[in-house]
Amino acid sequence: MTKVAYREIAGRSALYWLAVILCAAGAAAGLASALYMRAYGHHVSGMNNQIVWGMPHVFAVFLIVAASGALNVASIASVFGRSLYKPLARLSGLLAIALLIGGLWNLVLDLGRPGHLLATVIYPNFRSIFAWNIYLYTGFLVIVGFYLWFMMERRLNPHTHKVGMLAFLWRLVLTTGTGSIFGFLAARSAYDSAVLAPLFILMSFAFGLAIFSLVLLAGFKIVGRPVGGRVLARLKTLLGVFVAAVMYFVAVYHLTNIYIAGHRGVEAFVLLKGGLYTGLFWGGQVLVGGIVPLVLLLRRYPLDDVQGIARALVWGALAVVAGGLAQIYVLIIGGQAYPLQMFPGMVVHSSFYDGVVHSYIPRWPETVLALSGVAVVGLIVLIAVRLLPFLPENLTDEVVSAHGARPAAGSAAGESPVHP
Repeated sequence: MTKVAYREIAGRSALYWLAVILCAAGAAAGLASALYMRAYGHHVSGMNNQIVWGMPHVFAVFLIVAASGALNVASIASVFGRSLYKPLARLSGLLAIALLIGGLWNLVLDLGRPGHLLATVIYPNFRSIFAWNIYLYTGFLVIVGFYLWFMMERRLNPHTHKVGMLAFLWRLVLTTGTGSIFGFLAARSAYDSAVLAPLFILMSFAFGLAIFSLVLLAGFKIVGRPVGGRVLARLKTLLGVFVAAVMYFVAVYHLTNIYIAGHRGVEAFVLLKGGLYTGLFWGGQVLVGGIVPLVLLLRRYPLDDVQGIARALVWGALAVVAGGLAQIYVLIIGGQAYPLQMFPGMVVHSSFYDGVVHSYIPRWPETVLALSGVAVVGLIVLIAVRLLPFLPENLTDEVVSAHGARPAAGSAAGESPVHP
């Protein structure tokens, strides 16, 4: 069986160093924005005492959810035994770690006083889902780190399946915990739903695979390494299936809320009367993030049309990322903008925004901080692929087919595999 060789990139080109400088500058700008908001207060941002989770949280949740899904490629290879995906497993694990660190970068810096995060570790409150997620995130980083070590150390390869199974189960729990942050908030009509936990799991599959596909194609294009149509066709079809599953659960989520009398108001707000949020839902989430990717990704191409497959995968993945950001924005910002229903079915009068839809316009400090999380992800990936062999040298159909083939039933070990 043909073995896939891995090699770090040279990293000597002007394009590489330009990307490193831009990502480093983006991360530094985000840190400066966080210090600026800490010095002058969060009133310099668009957040207020009604919209307390702004643009940094939108990007943070998106990146954290995508981190879990980015590991899906490695899980398919080691847990489910699909060896065609094995050459991609190292990059999958690297992206999972980088995306989670980028998301946590946004979350921690948006706290205003990040040092207070230690108090949640020293004095944990396990009645809070936020406290649970601290251990889920750190555990994920440790487990995926060991997962990569077992994949890259030849003498530990036989045990990769065990660590991969642990990482697979842990990431399911992690994404469930992230979705439960919103599902447990009963005070917010848009959040109070058990459907959010499985929805977040499926969102992670779609977002993570979309980002993985874009990084894979960009990396191979820039360094000039060949990639065949077979692996791209598999990624394209798999991403289309994940997008369809997300759309199905989005429909279930909204139909469930319409059925619940206390949630019909927020459903009318999101689906019909929400202005910007309604436009982002139908135009961003449904059209750009759902219908367009399905049309692009589920179209069949001959395997020798590598350019056509790659083009459909790139545009489909970009649409999934754009629609995913719109989906998270509608959920987080739109969920806070809709007024609290303190006493459902009752008329409440006070001077504190009762029944008022809250406004939110993101300003430059929080926008720069939000984008800096993406820069941190890029910086980690760029440095890692230059120092360690994460990228395979060749992903042509001949190599992938030989690597992904399974021996015929009854064949002895070491015999030539039979191609499916």
